[in-house]
Amino acid sequence: MLPRKRALGGEVPVNEEKQEEESSSKRHCSAANDNDNNNNKNGNDTIEDGNDNIMALGNGNSPDIDEDLHSRQLAVYGRETMRRLFASNVLVSGMQGLGAEIAKNLILAGVKSVTLHDEGVVELWDLSGNFVFSEDDVGKNRALASVQKLQELNNSVVISTLTTELTKEQLSDFQVVVFTDISLEKAIEFDNYCHNHQPPISFVKSEVRGLFGSVFCDFGPKFTVFDVDGKDPHTGIIASISNDNPALVACVDDERLEFQDGDLVVFSEVNGMTELNDGKARKVKNARPYSFNIEEDTTEYAAYVKGGIVTQVKQPKVLNFKPLREALRDPGDFLLSDFSKFDRPPLLHLAFQALDKFKLEFGRFPVAGSEDDAQKIISLVISINDTLSDGRLEVIDQNLLRHFASGARAVLNPMAAMFGGIVGQEVVKACSGKFHPLFQFFYFESVESLPTEPLHPSDLKPLSSRYDAQISVFGSKLQKNLEDAKVFIVGSGALGCEFLKNLALMGVSCGKQGKLTITDDDVIEKSNLTRQFLFRDWNIGQAKSTVAASTAGLINPRLNIEALQNRARPETENVFDDEFWENLSVVINALDNVNARLYIDQRCLYFQKPLLESGTLGACCNTQMVIPHLTENYGASRDPPEKQAPMCTVHSFPHNIDHCLTWARSEFEGLLEKTPAEVNSYLANPNEYTSAMKNAGDAQARDNLERILECLDKERCETFQDSISWARLKFEDYFANRVKQLTYTFPEDATTSNGTPFWSAPKRFPRPLQFSVDDPSHLCFIMAASILRAETFGIPIPDWVKSPRKLADAVNKVMVPDFQPKKGVKIVTDEKASSLSTSSIDDAAVINEFIVKLEQSRNQMSPGFRMNPIQFEKDDDTNYHMDLIAGLANMRARNYGIPEVDKLKAKFIAGRIIPAIATSTAMATGLVCLELYKILGGGHKLEDYRNTFANLALPLFSIAEPVPPKVIEHKDMSWTVWDRWILKGNPTLRELLQWLKDKGLNAYSISYGSCLLFNSMFPKHRERMDKKLVDLVREVAKAVLPPYRRHFDVVVACEDDDDNDVDIPQISVYFR
Repeated sequence: MLPRKRALGGEVPVNEEKQEEESSSKRHCSAANDNDNNNNKNGNDTIEDGNDNIMALGNGNSPDIDEDLHSRQLAVYGRETMRRLFASNVLVSGMQGLGAEIAKNLILAGVKSVTLHDEGVVELWDLSGNFVFSEDDVGKNRALASVQKLQELNNSVVISTLTTELTKEQLSDFQVVVFTDISLEKAIEFDNYCHNHQPPISFVKSEVRGLFGSVFCDFGPKFTVFDVDGKDPHTGIIASISNDNPALVACVDDERLEFQDGDLVVFSEVNGMTELNDGKARKVKNARPYSFNIEEDTTEYAAYVKGGIVTQVKQPKVLNFKPLREALRDPGDFLLSDFSKFDRPPLLHLAFQALDKFKLEFGRFPVAGSEDDAQKIISLVISINDTLSDGRLEVIDQNLLRHFASGARAVLNPMAAMFGGIVGQEVVKACSGKFHPLFQFFYFESVESLPTEPLHPSDLKPLSSRYDAQISVFGSKLQKNLEDAKVFIVGSGALGCEFLKNLALMGVSCGKQGKLTITDDDVIEKSNLTRQFLFRDWNIGQAKSTVAASTAGLINPRLNIEALQNRARPETENVFDDEFWENLSVVINALDNVNARLYIDQRCLYFQKPLLESGTLGACCNTQMVIPHLTENYGASRDPPEKQAPMCTVHSFPHNIDHCLTWARSEFEGLLEKTPAEVNSYLANPNEYTSAMKNAGDAQARDNLERILECLDKERCETFQDSISWARLKFEDYFANRVKQLTYTFPEDATTSNGTPFWSAPKRFPRPLQFSVDDPSHLCFIMAASILRAETFGIPIPDWVKSPRKLADAVNKVMVPDFQPKKGVKIVTDEKASSLSTSSIDDAAVINEFIVKLEQSRNQMSPGFRMNPIQFEKDDDTNYHMDLIAGLANMRARNYGIPEVDKLKAKFIAGRIIPAIATSTAMATGLVCLELYKILGGGHKLEDYRNTFANLALPLFSIAEPVPPKVIEHKDMSWTVWDRWILKGNPTLRELLQWLKDKGLNAYSISYGSCLLFNSMFPKHRERMDKKLVDLVREVAKAVLPPYRRHFDVVVACEDDDDNDVDIPQISVYFR
């Protein structure tokens, strides 16, 4: 069964504007220094040029990383890994399909240089697997023909070529070398050189042969993995620690602990048992969901009082790789992907060696469909197996070896895409020490993708076409099916670009009868360019689907493609109408959110079309096959909703930086977007607005009016100095006064009604901040807040605001009143509360008072005055949005003693950025296209299809059969979610009820959408019995049925004769 689905994808569903280049006169500040662990609290630096301008305020971001371009990749790797990548030189030898895919992924990742090596020339055969070649390249050297198109992917990467035979000494110029087309003898020689080189050179050998693939990694005798899984260290909030041997540590049940036996942890902020705050790492044992023991005797320690954080210490791991010569004899454990094929890797280990011997002996690959050549491969495998003392195979699957031999010459694009993702990720690991390497062999095959009918050798013969390699594996009949397919790709982001490339190379929709429709309503942004490889920097701002379709057409000019800019949803069913859906062969999702996936899933269910679903999240990817009548649909299983922090925690009792950033974004949107929008609504029609508030008469209406009054009265800004005053007073309100009020209402020694300390974990007791113009983070907050406040009022922003000295002078002019805490202030502490607003019996009177004051303020303003609401935009570093949000969050974190984060980390969390890299995207699309062969080939059973979950960081591959749909049985009938009952002839309500009665079903309720057409409990509904259902839909439901619609759907609730509910399929009623 497929592991939990996630809202995966390469894109973030927000509208983003074109990124402007940062000018030298507009640089920004952040409230915390760049720190790989994001735990730094202070120490920001102010640097002034000769003009007294702020050049940087504590951002500390390395100038060599373009964060606008690499933001999604940085969310996966972090800065240190990116810096190591930027310093790495990689050799890719063998520029057929697999080599091109690996090179593409590395160039998008941004390594320092990629050297392409190939001594051969482009053949027509290569075009079914390599996206950089065109028919004009036939006869040219493969490496030379690849340079220009690969260079377009990233001009920051140096791309060079080698076209003559490699010597082992040349390998010393690289940190990593990758070989995709090399003899075993040469590979052993090169690997031995790399293994013994000082420092070792990481060596990767990978092959794709038809539907079979292999990877071997050797990163040297002592390779250090700095971060095994890429996850943040696990933490827990301590509730108690016992004075025992071993000590028992209990944590609050806010979240389950992720510690495992053997983990090392450190303690901090422990009150009472302060001996544990020494920074020493201690080993976990007996790990449980909310507690664990540590290997330490605490019987003589001071008694635990309160507080404390326990944090995992991530340990580096040293791996001892074997050289290839030794690993061939003693491969160790193979990395498994499909547990139903646990016996395959040892056989494929021999098969690839046998293929090398065959090529050495005959100077060629086995001929597709040749039984003689297959027997030679089988004999070689048996011969190698007989030489083994350990690990000898008792049974050899000769039929599998026949498939292996037959397709050995072909490099299929889906296999190249899949292995290009895997190998690309291994190279990143070798360059950086980030994530656990593949250790050391991985084998994969997908013989289930072959047609179900036996192939005759004549079906596999080349036709002098660009698809000959693919035909040599699948035959000409399936190739014709691919070319005539009518395909709908929903989305043209990272997944969509990869799918378009794959389908163009496969020849999908490239025939006279074929058509590929792709739709996406988004435009290209700079941050897309590290994954969405069909786009270039000159395409920024253009429609994604149009550019992607145009670029895919260059890969295969025969591709029949139509690009649309419509979002697929109920409102566009006039575009994607019944005829459109009925004509489709298959639907491929390339979406970035669950709701859109669920809608497409329902459309595919309704029209009984296969849906190929996939998604990515960082180094993880998953694929799910939704096949009519064979598998469950996408919406059949749902992830549980993500846990949300209680509102009172976010607003008054934060205990992690996520809480602080959630609060910061909420405040940003309230102050700069929602309130100005409310002001404009009021000013546009004051009488209508105030009447609506009076009619509402609730706490929400009262709060809206109060915020509008603040904006137009006491907090109205007319000069930039007013904006500075507003920002300074906001600082005082947020980070001093509110904290003073909170700690006045709930002192540090406060107790709850049952006598327990109020400030018990996970609550953290806050401390107010003392503003200082000498603290760069304080000044940075004032600058960002005052600039954005001025923008909402249309006030020009003076250049002097970027001078720390002049800004400090302006801030010092602000009069900050003393604060006196008030008695009786209500602070929400109920974790189940959904609102911080509390109703009052005086709401109506207060609302009337606010309306009178608003009228007075409005009369003092110019008639055409309007505010400028600011919509949060995370990816424009020149707009000060993230500066303000990071400042808000970090100052609040400082109040509560929570580790602060830099602006980039704040952007990831507050901007809800989905981590994304090219490697996992490529792998996902390759796996999906292997399933596409099955769908368009036809005749495959449930056990032939595969769902996948993969984590390239670990690496982990979990491949399994899809889950069949739930079957409902009634009498001699059965149906699943895929079934839809059809009733033709424009029936009446009585005829529908009788039609169901004949099936042994008693309908008691019939509805169209949310409208009830019939219910047996309502006597008046009996009067509708002889009316046409279509008339009821039009008259009762007020439905407008467009001319292109020939039917409508009703949902019927039924019982059997024993009064048991029976869940029946949706019924389509045809009236035309």
